[in-house]
Amino acid sequence: MRRVVKLERHRSAVTMAAAIAAFLAEHQLGSGSQRVYAGALRALQEYLGGDTSLAALDERQGAQKFANWFDQRYGQTAPATRVRQLAIMRSASAFWRQRAWLATDPTAGLERPRIAVDRTRALTREQIGSLWRRDDVALRERALWRLLYETAGRANEILSLNIEDLDLPNKRARVRSKGGATEWVFWQTGAALLLPRLMAGRTTGPVFLADRQPTRAVPNIDRCPVTGRARLSYRRAAELFSETAGGWTLHQLRHSALTHAAEDGANTPILLARSRHASVRSLERYARPSPESVARYVAEHDPARRRR
Repeated sequence: MRRVVKLERHRSAVTMAAAIAAFLAEHQLGSGSQRVYAGALRALQEYLGGDTSLAALDERQGAQKFANWFDQRYGQTAPATRVRQLAIMRSASAFWRQRAWLATDPTAGLERPRIAVDRTRALTREQIGSLWRRDDVALRERALWRLLYETAGRANEILSLNIEDLDLPNKRARVRSKGGATEWVFWQTGAALLLPRLMAGRTTGPVFLADRQPTRAVPNIDRCPVTGRARLSYRRAAELFSETAGGWTLHQLRHSALTHAAEDGANTPILLARSRHASVRSLERYARPSPESVARYVAEHDPARRRR
């Protein structure tokens, strides 16, 4: 009687291109994370060659070539960028080792840089207030910025909103969060007054639209069926905010909202619900009172203040 024997795929048969494709297909990443991971890993693939055996990274020469590439590409970047790219490489390496496609960790010799804590990323309430008072800002930008601050949402989440996602009477919307989960974000009166004006009777399509008609093919989900315009891109939205606000970033609106909520006494469960972070540790850098808030607290609790 013949015996059927299952043969394991030899490590040398797995190419860089196949290994990277398998990693990206296995992990259910959000659209933004998918783009970042794919960009980093395909840069490595381009350098080493898509047909190169993944097992070459187990060899001393291959591991050194990988380390040299990483240092050349990310050695002069910001520490946070290097940390993020290193995390991507380590995640992929762990996946490949689990599949027995690699026997060693080619990232083991790469050092994780220390990131200095920036305690000034949150804007002050006065800075936020001055932004709302500006009368030289277009309606679309005013609505987007208010929505980002009031929801404490991620810029990609808010820019991805369609009108069908909005629940205007209850001041909330469904967003696709990191990892693909569908969650609610909530806003306040400022955004509630601006959104109907922005949509101007439209009942379907992207909430935030580009200024002009697209010059190339756009997926239907990213195109307004009424105006024909495409969804506003993150790049353009970030560019406009930075130009108008003197170098501030869209992420600072989210950061500021969470910091101000913490200063106002919001407890950890509420902050986690608003930020939609998976852990308290991820929330820590947002929930830091500003110097102005600390100064106000100290002044209000000064014993001498009670002596009239």
